[in-house]
Amino acid sequence: MTAVRTASADQLASRATWLAGVALATTGAVLFAGKGIVAKLIYRHGVDAQTLIALRMVFSLPFFVIAAAWVAYRTPADGIDSRSPWQPNDAWRVIGLGLLGYYLASYLDFLGLQYVSVGLERVILYLNPTLVLLISAIALRRPISRRQWLAMSIAYCGVILVFWHDLSASGADVPLGSALIFGSTVAYSIYLVSCGEMVRRLGAIRLMAWAMIVSCIACIAQALILSPAALFSQPAAVYQLSMMNAVLCTVMPVFLTMMGVERIGTPVASQLGMIGPAATIGMGAMFLGEAVDPVQLIGTAIVIAGIFVLTARSR
Repeated sequence: MTAVRTASADQLASRATWLAGVALATTGAVLFAGKGIVAKLIYRHGVDAQTLIALRMVFSLPFFVIAAAWVAYRTPADGIDSRSPWQPNDAWRVIGLGLLGYYLASYLDFLGLQYVSVGLERVILYLNPTLVLLISAIALRRPISRRQWLAMSIAYCGVILVFWHDLSASGADVPLGSALIFGSTVAYSIYLVSCGEMVRRLGAIRLMAWAMIVSCIACIAQALILSPAALFSQPAAVYQLSMMNAVLCTVMPVFLTMMGVERIGTPVASQLGMIGPAATIGMGAMFLGEAVDPVQLIGTAIVIAGIFVLTARSR
């Protein structure tokens, strides 16, 4: 009887852990999807892209400094020694990864958001797994299976459909915005492919924290060079929205997703991330008044289906 009760308690604890992981990963995906919504609201105040991203990073920087300090003094866990020493070229590699994966990717994303709907922005960013696969095939000579080619074809057909919808509804700036956001996706994909060895050696949180610190410094420096007065002369609403963009749409999603992955694993967490494009369309309609068109919904569903096929684990 005692053994049965113990097994039942273990099952309940396991289920509770799994449900908590699902909730954490889903919340992280929805909050991260809100980044474009907040950026669009800030743009309504006439803020330029470099000021928008710099204000986001000003409010984000303290959190990543704290994270880097915490990792430096924590005890080793999960088989990863967070105190493993830096190798001679690690600092330069982290600087390069931070500039590529967070500074350049974020800057191109926010530039592109000036010209396209948040729905199109999200589905283009959601092509990230396909680009990681293509870059890995080229740089690391990893073969692409027939199923993966099919999945990528499905995803890109969906993006073309959403792109065509935005082009007919929003005009001539859509190709420029789409190209900028696609460039952002390429930059972040190269970052993901390039950082694999360092993640295994230094740990995900440690690498992410330092790469984000580099990105924050670069974004703030760019704004101070290009438009220094703009950082200090915005209305209160812009600073409030920037704080929201930093805390709710940048810092919290990163840590919520990591906490979710610890409980349910990367494959399930990545599948839950598919709620992002749908959440973006819903929030765009709710907070920005963007029209929800059946063509946009169908295109988004096709993209999600393609990414699901691509990332689903084979039996």
